[in-house]
Amino acid sequence: MATTIKDLTIQSAEFEPLGQLADKHTADKGNSVPKLSVSGVPQEAVELALICHDPDAPRPHGFTHWTVYGIPPSATDLSDAESNYRIGPNTLGKNVYFGPRPPAGHGPHLYYFHIYALDTKVDGAPSREDFLERYAENIIEQNRIVGVYEN
Repeated sequence: MATTIKDLTIQSAEFEPLGQLADKHTADKGNSVPKLSVSGVPQEAVELALICHDPDAPRPHGFTHWTVYGIPPSATDLSDAESNYRIGPNTLGKNVYFGPRPPAGHGPHLYYFHIYALDTKVDGAPSREDFLERYAENIIEQNRIVGVYEN
C-alpha cells in the first residue's frame, strides 16, 4: 500500500506559529492582512480556500475574520489575497478582512489561519459555516498557522 505524504503548509513572514500578531494586523491599528504563503499543495487540488477564525471570541461559533475563495492551487504568496480572490463574509457580514479585536480584558485570543486544498471549485463566497458544511467532503488536505493577540 502506497503512503501519501501530507505536506500542505501555511506560514507567515510576520509571525511564528503561536507568535504575537503585530498591532498593524488588528482592526483598530491598521487592519492589514498578515503576509501569508502556502506550499506543498496536493497535486489533485482544484482550488484553495483560506479562513481566519477566532474560536475564543465570546460568541456561540467564535468570530470569523476573513474568508477567501478562488485561490488557484499554483498560488504560493497570499499577500494579495484581499484584492485578487473572492472574499466571503466575516462574522459582521462584510466581505473584507477584519483584524483581531478581542474584548478588553478578555485575555489572549488565538487566530487560526486555515488553508484548505479542495478537489472542486467553491461556488460563490460562502460564510465559514456554509463552506465547512457544503465542502467538508471535498477537502483533500488542510493545515493552519495560529497567531496570538491580546488587547
